[in-house]
Amino acid sequence: MTGALSMVVGGEAVPGAFSVDDLSRVLLVGSVVLVVAVAAVRLSLRSGLPSLLIYLGIGLALGENGLGIRYDSEELTQVLGYAALVLILVEGGITTRWSGIRRSIGPAVSLSTVGVAVSVVAVAGVAYAVLGWSWEVSLLIGAVTASTDAAAVFSVLRRVPLPQRISGMLEAESGFNDAPVVLVVTALAAQLTPGAEPETWWHLLVLAVLELAGGALVGLAVGWLGARVMRVVATSSSALFAIGVLAVAVLAYAAADSLHTSGFIACYLAALVLGNISLPHRPAVTGFATAIGWLAQIGLFVLLGLLASPEGFRAQVVPALVVGAAVLLVGRPLSVLVACTPFRIPLRTQAFLSWAGLRGAVPVVLATVPITAGTPGVDWMFDLVFVLVVVFTLIQAPTLPWVAARLGVGASHHRVDLAVEATPLTDLGAELLEIDVGPHSRIAGVRVFELRLPHGANISLVVREGTSFVPRDRDVLRHGDQLLVVTPSAVRKDVEKRLYQVSRGGRLAEWSEG
Repeated sequence: MTGALSMVVGGEAVPGAFSVDDLSRVLLVGSVVLVVAVAAVRLSLRSGLPSLLIYLGIGLALGENGLGIRYDSEELTQVLGYAALVLILVEGGITTRWSGIRRSIGPAVSLSTVGVAVSVVAVAGVAYAVLGWSWEVSLLIGAVTASTDAAAVFSVLRRVPLPQRISGMLEAESGFNDAPVVLVVTALAAQLTPGAEPETWWHLLVLAVLELAGGALVGLAVGWLGARVMRVVATSSSALFAIGVLAVAVLAYAAADSLHTSGFIACYLAALVLGNISLPHRPAVTGFATAIGWLAQIGLFVLLGLLASPEGFRAQVVPALVVGAAVLLVGRPLSVLVACTPFRIPLRTQAFLSWAGLRGAVPVVLATVPITAGTPGVDWMFDLVFVLVVVFTLIQAPTLPWVAARLGVGASHHRVDLAVEATPLTDLGAELLEIDVGPHSRIAGVRVFELRLPHGANISLVVREGTSFVPRDRDVLRHGDQLLVVTPSAVRKDVEKRLYQVSRGGRLAEWSEG
């Protein structure tokens, strides 16, 4: 990949082999980018915009039209993009609670398969009719834009309080749908490559089903076996153990891809198994996976920003708006309607799911696939998808809390898992939960003792208006309170169930021991 990345000084690239001086410059730029990216998270939380937009902006600022870093390799972007997506999916699987997505697996799988097919065809129909593209190119752009982005969805779910079933559907869908979309894009790009022998649609469908099924089996097997191996070799070093767990999940991708099955579905399912089997050092594993996931997101989005050329954006604004509108207003709603209606999901929930289908790095990375495959006449696709992702993220992401409130699908309180290293909670068989008492939660007005939490669970701290205190039994909880709940692991589910009951029904909510 000679010439893929070079510094431009005085308008000319600096040639030559990579040296120690080059290393210093790379480390200087890389460390500054990471510091800025970490600081940008606060801006992201305040503005409601996913941090991906800030990271893309950093990449653009570093590029040829900014500080002068020249980067022009679609092949390297695709390779590094796939590697980053593996780490993002692994982080999503490890940090996802099975109890939170169990009831959502059916709709999520339907959205990731049937829904993807409906979206591809619907968006292709609009592109063919409005923009006059060929059916082949229209189907390809429909496939490239069909996948919701795991990084974008996970970042939004961290700040929008939603009922478990809705957040579980979005989480599981974003973890599942990368695999089928990658297969479809790769197959369609190959079909358009000069000299390629055309395949029938049913042959491609059978091949995709076999690859997905094979990848799922590999992922579940590697996750199950890897968990047992890690239990045996577990040491007192939590950091070393965390590295081993992530290595097992990445192994699932490599093994599945080597067997010509779907590596993306394999690594996600392996990580999901590892994250939900009782393993030692869970806080360290979760913390390490989250850190690696953030690093992958930052690196991927900055890289995509570097590859983008602002000169090509202007010509793609109108097509990007047309395709984006087709995705948001036609493809996504139809895919949700077809995929979710058999599961009797209310129309209000379907409307929110339609608006919450955020696009991010995945479509931009997939836009490089036709270029690297040698598909003629699609050099414009990367610029179009880049503009589409930026514009529609600006439209969708900040409005998600408002849309949830208007549709009445928001949760009255929000639970966040905490990874605490200072206290060996895992050895004690205990866990910490952070509960945000929302503006509509009926927990407000309830005294602490009236929560009637399961035996052994207690509210250890309340944070109210910037101050914290240890609550007494007769203290009254209020809207906006943040509660730190310590619970034995064995009754965690009962604690969450009880909190949801009180949040909906108040102090008189029915309570059963089961």
